[in-house]
Amino acid sequence: MSKLLEVKDLSIAFDTYGGEVQAVRGVTFDLDEKETLAIVGESGSGKSVTAQSLMRLVPMPPGKFAGGSIVFNEEDLVEKSDKQMEGIRGKDISMIFQDPMTSLNPTMPIGKQISEGLIKHQNMSKKAAHNRGIELLKLVGIPNPERRIDQYPHEYSGGMRQRAMIAIALACNPKILIADEPTTALDVTIQAQILDLMRDVQEETGTAIILITHDLGVVANAANRVAVMYGGKIVETGNVNEIFYNPKHPYTWGLLSSMPKIDGDDEELLAIPGSPPDLADPPKGCPFAARCPYAMKVCENHMPEYTHLSETQQTACWLLDERAPDVEAPESAMVGGTKVHE
Repeated sequence: MSKLLEVKDLSIAFDTYGGEVQAVRGVTFDLDEKETLAIVGESGSGKSVTAQSLMRLVPMPPGKFAGGSIVFNEEDLVEKSDKQMEGIRGKDISMIFQDPMTSLNPTMPIGKQISEGLIKHQNMSKKAAHNRGIELLKLVGIPNPERRIDQYPHEYSGGMRQRAMIAIALACNPKILIADEPTTALDVTIQAQILDLMRDVQEETGTAIILITHDLGVVANAANRVAVMYGGKIVETGNVNEIFYNPKHPYTWGLLSSMPKIDGDDEELLAIPGSPPDLADPPKGCPFAARCPYAMKVCENHMPEYTHLSETQQTACWLLDERAPDVEAPESAMVGGTKVHE
C-alpha cells in the first residue's frame, strides 16, 4: 500500500513572552491510503498542533516551523505558500474540529457552509452544491436533510452538529480526513454512532483518517495503527493489537492502566502521577522520565533511540536497552478481554 502522507522530523515552536515553546519536537510518522492512524496522548502532548500543522493552520507568528517536512502527493507542504494551501485545504485534506459549536459559523445555514467548499474547489453551481449538500447530510445520518439543510447550527443537537462537521469535511472527497477529538463533548451512545459513521464513510469513500484523541477506548475499535505522543515527541508506535497487547513504553502502560476495566467495578481508577513537562524548557532526555517509576539516570539526560520490535512497532525507551534491568508491564496495563479492531 502506497504512502499517502510522510511526516519527517517535524518541529513546531511558538514564540511567547516567556520564551520559545517547543510544542512538537522531531515527530516522524506516515499514513497509508485507506488507513486510520490514531495519535494518542494527554492534553499538551502536541497532538492537535501536529494535526493543525498538516493543513498549515498553526498561526504564524507566534508559531513557526522549526524543522522537518510534510510530504503529501510527493510535495512538501511546508514549502507551500498560503495561496497554494488554499487549494489543498478542504479539497485534498479536511479536518473535523474538536468543538463543532465554535467551529461552525452561527450566522450561516448548514447548507451554505457545506456549499462553500463545493463551489470553491469543484466549481459547482449553487443549485448543484445545495443538492450535493442534501446527499452529504443523508450520508452522515441527518434525518430530513431537505429541511435540515436550511437550518442553523443552534437548531442542531450536539451529535447532529458533529455529523454536519463531518459532512462539510467530506464534501470534496478528500484523500485525508483529520479528526481532532471528534467525540470529546458527546455522550457514549453518540460517540459510538460517530465512530461507526466515520468507519462506514471510510469504507465507502476510501478516505484515510488521522484520529487525534486522548481516549484509548476510542482507538480500540477505530484505528489500524497507533502513535503514542508525549512531551512533543512520539514515544511509541505500533498496530492497534501491538499497542494494546504488547505495549513497551511506560507511558503507554500508564494510559492503558487509566482505562476503566469492564470487570473492575470495585477497582480504583489509576492515574499517572505528576504533570507533563514544560515545553518552554523541555527535558534533555526522555520527556516521561520525571513521571516514570522505572526511570534511570540515563533517561534524564539522553533521549533514547527507537527500538524496532517488529515491522510496525517501535519504542523509544531505555528499558529496551540490553543493559537495562528487566521490567515487565504492570498487570493494570493488560487490557484482558478488550476487543480491538483488526
